[in-house]
Amino acid sequence: MTVVRSLFLVAVLVGGLAACGEEAKPAAPAWEEPASYTYTLTSSEGERALIGTFRITVRGSEVTKAVGLDDSARRVVRQLPDPVPTLGALLKELEQARGDDADTARARTAADGHPTHIELDWEENAVDDEVRYDITDYEPAAD
Repeated sequence: MTVVRSLFLVAVLVGGLAACGEEAKPAAPAWEEPASYTYTLTSSEGERALIGTFRITVRGSEVTKAVGLDDSARRVVRQLPDPVPTLGALLKELEQARGDDADTARARTAADGHPTHIELDWEENAVDDEVRYDITDYEPAAD
C-alpha cells in the first residue's frame, strides 16, 4: 500500500507542478517576405544614421522608394545612399544580433507573421548601442 500511495503522491506533485507553468503560446506563422510591399518604419534609439520615420516601398525585393516623414528621416534619405532597409534586412539584423549573443534581440509579429517591432541591444550596459524598429502600415502589393 505504501508504494501505491508514494506513486500517487509523485503523480500529484508532477501534475501540480506542470500546471503551474505558463501556457504554451502558439508560434507565429512563418512569414515569407513578399517581393513587393510598402511599410512605415520608425527607427529610434542609439547613435546611428538610420533615425526617423520613413514610408518605404519595396519592389522586386529592393527598396525602390523611401520618403522621410520627419526631419531626421528626410535628412537620411537626402544624404545617405541606400540606408533604408527592407523587412528582410531588418530580420537579418535581428538574426545577426541573436547569433552574436546580444543581450537583447527580440521581435513582435502580426497575426500573419510579419514583424511589427524589433528591439536590439548588443551590450546591456553600453551606451547608445540600442536599436528599436517599429513597423506599421504594412501592405503587401497586389502584383
